[in-house]
Amino acid sequence: MDTKNIGLRDIEVADTRISDIDGERGKLIYRGYDILDLTKNSNFEETAYLLLHDRLPSKTELDDFRARLADARLIPTHMQENMGNWRKDADPMDALQAFVAALGGYYDEEFSSKNASYDRAINLIAKVPTIVVSWERIRNNKKIINPDPKLSHAANFLYMLTGEKPDPEIEKVLDVCLILHADHSFNASTFAARQVASTRAHMFSAASAAIGALSGELHGGANYEVMKMLLEIQTMDNVEPWIIEQIEKGNRIMGMGHAVYKTFDPRALVLKELSKKLAKKTGQPWYDITEKVEHVTIREMKNRKGIDIYPNVDLYSASVYYMMGIPMDLNTPLFAVSRCAGWAAHIIEEKFAEAAPKPALYRPKASYVGKYCGPEGCKYTPLDLRPEPQVS
Repeated sequence: MDTKNIGLRDIEVADTRISDIDGERGKLIYRGYDILDLTKNSNFEETAYLLLHDRLPSKTELDDFRARLADARLIPTHMQENMGNWRKDADPMDALQAFVAALGGYYDEEFSSKNASYDRAINLIAKVPTIVVSWERIRNNKKIINPDPKLSHAANFLYMLTGEKPDPEIEKVLDVCLILHADHSFNASTFAARQVASTRAHMFSAASAAIGALSGELHGGANYEVMKMLLEIQTMDNVEPWIIEQIEKGNRIMGMGHAVYKTFDPRALVLKELSKKLAKKTGQPWYDITEKVEHVTIREMKNRKGIDIYPNVDLYSASVYYMMGIPMDLNTPLFAVSRCAGWAAHIIEEKFAEAAPKPALYRPKASYVGKYCGPEGCKYTPLDLRPEPQVS
């Protein structure tokens, strides 16, 4: 087997019109628009519309889209009651995955109708924040706060989380974060969503699979691991010896390096500035510590291993969310709050073949490296004749 293709690295599995990554130049494109342009001029709702519909909306279309999102934010009361039956220390991503899948039991979807899929997309994008925050409130024995239809997507999330309408500057920071995380081509969670969608499963099943993929520490869980790292380092003086020790042990420095980008992740450049802004606003040290982690890691990896390595989206997003007062284990669910816009767009593209036609079902080929007992396979031994294993 060609080892360079393990993990489907560089294997093209489908065409897409949704997003593109230029790893050599550090570019991320949504439907033809540079992510840096969108973070300066757009907002999450407009970006979500762009991802779903392949164009920017008119004012009337955007107003209608915002209204439909606001109207769809509430989740079924029975779902919230069911959350109360879960153990309070359950992982928020497990709760999110389960309750997104459960949405399929409340809302019908016809595969044959593309319009129905857009309705489900609005339901998904609108309800995921409410599921995340409802679980956060319930597990902390706090009263659930219903969404406010007058608030933006970002502001409403923070309002449901804290019970207070956010500072406009904090709202803007979160809005930019949501734009940055909204899509990223065929990453692990998006591919999981598309694979499930290729079976003609409904949108909530596909999104639930994506959430499961996102929960892993090598994907969406990485920003949580970054914040754990920063809290362990604790001070500027500890950065250099901590990083050197980890590199000498052969451990990964979380938030550094990327499977696709060979230079700076453009999202990291924006998040770095947001982290700097929040550090100045809050007086917290996490931007300075993170920047030193970046510089020491780049230097040591170059000097010791001859490797050029750069920050990815997780390095600075960890400190941004932490300084906004978002609980650490909500970092990955918040990632999902944004990414469900991209997932929905990919699920619709996969199911309705908006790009070049492809086979209806993903079915990759594996390279079998197991044992062979002969030309006709291993001979079955009856249970009574099998020897017991020797205990050493």
